[in-house]
Amino acid sequence: MKRISLTIIVFCACFLPAAWGQKLTCPATFNWTEFHTTDMTRSNPCETTLSVDTVANLNLAWTYKTGNNVYSSPTVVNGVVYVGSNDNNVYALNATTGAELWSFPTGGPVEASVAVADGIVYAGSWDYNVYAIEASTGQQLWSFPAGSEISGSLTVANGTLYVPSGEGIVYALNATTGALLWSYLTEQGLFVATSPAVVNGVVYFGGGDAVFYALDASSGNLLWNYGLRLWTDSSPAVVNGTVYFGGNLGFVYALDASNGAYVWLVELGTDVESSPALAGGILYIGSHNHYLYALHSKTGKRLWVYGTGNLVNSSPAVANGVVYVGSWDNSLYALNAKTGALLWSYATGGAVESSPIVANGMVYVGSDDGNLYAFGLQ
Repeated sequence: MKRISLTIIVFCACFLPAAWGQKLTCPATFNWTEFHTTDMTRSNPCETTLSVDTVANLNLAWTYKTGNNVYSSPTVVNGVVYVGSNDNNVYALNATTGAELWSFPTGGPVEASVAVADGIVYAGSWDYNVYAIEASTGQQLWSFPAGSEISGSLTVANGTLYVPSGEGIVYALNATTGALLWSYLTEQGLFVATSPAVVNGVVYFGGGDAVFYALDASSGNLLWNYGLRLWTDSSPAVVNGTVYFGGNLGFVYALDASNGAYVWLVELGTDVESSPALAGGILYIGSHNHYLYALHSKTGKRLWVYGTGNLVNSSPAVANGVVYVGSWDNSLYALNAKTGALLWSYATGGAVESSPIVANGMVYVGSDDGNLYAFGLQ
């Protein structure tokens, strides 16, 4: 089984997940700029067009064909969708029409999600390099050589780019220049395929050595670690002082974000490569047993499950009462976030390992058939 994880973040005043229920200030255009979103929850609290009442009317708006599988989860910023492909390219597409604006070639597959900040697109490749690309033109600004493939999604926070690598090292780079600020080698030097979550000056991630880490974001010094039952490919979400993630052997973990203390542990029975999404006090996560789970974020209590036809490695996204997720049964699903009832689905031409995003009344997701799909209302 290949190890993949994906990354995306958003910069706007509306992301204040630590206070669910407080009044939000949303921008006219919502930007989903990294795998997580900047609040580390994979949720969009500003969506108003798509809802439980309207999502059944989703239609295919456009597709864009790349030259190979699209494992990468897309990002959307200022009307442009950015996505990587296993055809060794990063693409910039018009978010409304799907028209190609530019493409950028790398020397290897781009499995992980790109991140976008301050007019720069950051992409990691299996050619061992990290690239900074000018968002408006597609021109390379700089590159950084890692010692192995980049299979985890990139994260940008406070002017620093955090890069997980297959050699078991997490790099912190100056996001403007690409200069190395610090690097951290995990205990056994095994792959880090998770997208780091950066919250309140702390970097959270897990990896192939069955250890979960919390580092000081400015120095890279270890703050705490937690031993897992087995490795993790699931990128963490951090909300209200708790960090959540899945792991192989079928576990979902909740740890105290300040010290790594155990909060709760739920066993789902089979490997969990999907990364969690959180909204309204509910955690959503997929599993190799073909199910999407909704768990109470405080207790881990199972609220509902939805069965697909195959593995759920895709990480869910939540917006306005609807949770979206892909499956290896080739389909993208939209479910009622409170009940798990099926509201809508669409069959692509291949497994949906890419993680969907929701922004400005549109849903975007990649497929193993090589296409990026965009859905919207008529």
